[in-house]
Parts: sequence; C-alpha cells; structure tokens
Amino acid sequence: MQYRRISADCHLDLPWLPAELFVSEARRELRDRMPYVEEGPDGPHWVTKAGVNMGLVGGTGSVGGKYVPGQNYRLDKMAETGFFADGKRGIRRPGDPDLRLRDMERDGVDAEIIFGILGVASRVQDYEAANEMLRIYNDWLVGFCRKYPERQVGLACLPYGDIDAAVAEIHRVARLGLRGLELSCSWDMEPMWHPCWDPLWHAVNDVQLPLHFHTFPTTPRNVRERAPANSRRAAQFTGVAGFQMNLINIIAAVIGANVLERYPNLRIGFGESGIGWLPYALDRMDFEWEDRFRDLGLKMKPSEYWRRQCRATFQFDRIGARLVEEIGVETLMWGSDYPHPDGVWPESDKYIEEQFAGLSPEAIHKITCENAGKFYGLIN
Repeated sequence: MQYRRISADCHLDLPWLPAELFVSEARRELRDRMPYVEEGPDGPHWVTKAGVNMGLVGGTGSVGGKYVPGQNYRLDKMAETGFFADGKRGIRRPGDPDLRLRDMERDGVDAEIIFGILGVASRVQDYEAANEMLRIYNDWLVGFCRKYPERQVGLACLPYGDIDAAVAEIHRVARLGLRGLELSCSWDMEPMWHPCWDPLWHAVNDVQLPLHFHTFPTTPRNVRERAPANSRRAAQFTGVAGFQMNLINIIAAVIGANVLERYPNLRIGFGESGIGWLPYALDRMDFEWEDRFRDLGLKMKPSEYWRRQCRATFQFDRIGARLVEEIGVETLMWGSDYPHPDGVWPESDKYIEEQFAGLSPEAIHKITCENAGKFYGLIN
C-alpha cells in the first residue's frame, strides 16, 4: 500500500467498546468485578458493582465525559461530523473497523497506531480485575485489527503492578500478532531505573515489538482527587499543561539505567509526549553525563541513544516544529489523537499546514508518514 499520512497516536477507549465485552469474556471468578453498562441520568454509562463510574457510552475522551456544546472547540468540530449524535444512537464509530476507517479517510489518514484502555482500567481500583480487563481487550483487539491490518495497528495493553504478569502477556500477545506494546505510567510504580524492571526489558527485547508509554501524570492521583472544589479547574489545567514533559521520568531512567545500551534493538515510543521540551531535556542529559555521570556505563551521549531507539508523537507543537533538527527529524511521529478532545481530528490538514510551514516537504513526509511506517513495519 502507498502511504501518504500515518497517525502514530490514536485511541480506542472504553466508551466505544461493546457493552458486554468484559462481563462476557472474564473468567468466572472475576465476572462480578468487571465494568458493564447500565442506564443513568445522562444515558448509558459504564460502571462496576464496586460503585466506580467509568464514563458515558459514546462520551468524550478516555473517561467518557459528557459533551457540552460550546465548551471545547475541538469537541465542537468533532460534533459537526455527527460523532456524538451517532454515539447516542449506539453507533460506535471508533469501535467499528469500517466506521473508523471512514473517519480516518475523512481526515486524510491512511494508517493509524491505536493506543488502548490502560488509563481507564486503572480506575476500577482493583489490580486483578484491571489486568483481566487488559487481557480481554488485547484478545478483542486482535480481531478488531484483523480486518485492515495494514491500516489499523493496535497496541497491546500490559498488566500493571505485576511485572511477571506483564512479561507473560508480552510473550502471549506477540504470538497473537499484535505489533506493539503499551505500559502504564504512574507515580505509584517503581521508577524505570529500578532493576526490578529487567525481566520486562529482556522480554520486550525478545519479541522485538516497540514498547510505548503514553504521557505521565503531573501529580499522584490521590493528590488530584483531594483538590478543593474551587481549585479543581486549576488542578486540571496544571495536569494538562505538564503531563507531557513528565515523560522525562521514563526517558532519563531507561537511558541512565543502561537499558538502551544493553538492548540496542529495543525500541520505545512516547505517545502524546509533545516535542517542544525535548531539546532542553536531551541537552541537559548530555551535559550531566559528560560532567559527572560518566560512570553510568553509557558508550554514547544520551541524545544519541534517543536518536537510535526512541520516537516521540505529537499532534500540534509549534515550538517543537522549530526545533526539529535539535531533536532529530527521524525521531518524530505526528498523530491526530483521534478521537480525544485535545486531538486535531477532523482538521489534521489545517494543523499540519500551520505548524510545519517552515519545514521542507521531505521533513514533513518523514514526520507525518515515513517515520511511523518504518517504526511499525508498514513500509521498508
């Protein structure tokens, strides 16, 4: 297939999944702990028997928020396509391969990489149940991507809070044919420089699938949940403003812990990381390594490991577009973030033209197509 545009960061969230998926596919002993759909004051919504509200069917973003006209420009543009009206009628456009393909083509996207349900699974506040959800989702995703395998590339969601379980799932999903892995980021996990992660690095290296991290929260969840009512919008603003830059916690850790030196074929993708902050981070790591961290065992500058093995995705980053050469054009992959509220669907043409106005056609093609095509094996 001839690709013109590949979105390296799109989503398939709980609001668009089949209502009976988790209850019907869960092991018998975990069935009562799975999310399911019931009617609510604003329409059907996902809940658990433990009382966790997991969002509206057909709602906005990963959390299934209520669409309020006039509150968010991006959501209003999505609504103009009938997106939320369809959702209310039970038409799951993101969760149907054919309807999803139409939305891709509406936006000029030939292929996309699909991130999954890691964030919402953690909201069940039950590690065992969450990990069962991820297993069920991964199995379902295999069938979902089978219809258009060269156009819809799903990432398997790895269990959280149990490295041995994550390692087992890595090997299982590799046999199923999924083409990438996704691991959750949270303040309550062991830092990525900790040696407890070594079995995971070894497993990822064995299966030769790219491993992904999608954003990193600015503060622990319990801090955000305790925010006073009159500070919640400020807390939300802080989170939205900083969650991309916090991925330095992952980048510096895997480089400083010699992970990329020990596993030179391991590939890591950072979903919705933004790129404008990366030149400073890379330069800072290089400076500190040369100044006082030569004992880490690295044989190259940190920025060289970045260029060799890492990729960053973004949808709209005017500052980063001016600093492409500082980051490495080969490391950057554009994504529409469909169907999230901070994405650019269905106006990707507009945002690509605006932010890349000063770049050469060759560089734009690399960022919006070629780099992702090579990273995921869609093109040679």
